[in-house]
Amino acid sequence: MIQLRSILVPADNSGAKKLRVILVHGAWKRKYGYVGDMVTAVVDQADSTGVVHDSEMVKAVIVRTRKETHRSDGSYIRFDDNAAVVIDPKTGDPRGTRVFGPVAREVKDKGYAKIASLATEVL
Repeated sequence: MIQLRSILVPADNSGAKKLRVILVHGAWKRKYGYVGDMVTAVVDQADSTGVVHDSEMVKAVIVRTRKETHRSDGSYIRFDDNAAVVIDPKTGDPRGTRVFGPVAREVKDKGYAKIASLATEVL
């Protein structure tokens, strides 16, 4: 459950160290974002040699949330952190070349197959 001003850990090597959510995309006045949703975020801290820079507005896809996600088979999945992958808004491909940590299956179901293929593990 990601909302306005939530801090996300970047799960890729784009150079960002912290992401702060400023908008959850979707319906008008949408409050919360879940796994597989796109958000607009500001890079709070960035590595000097990375692709993204400090205070840059980026689009990101949520790949892990601490709040459990209910699945259609009756199971729930929950992660240890809130994480996102920085993407190119036109193509939907990640701006980094690697994705760290596990990624939820819902990310692939929502059309971000490139993120799921780069991930070490899809749960």
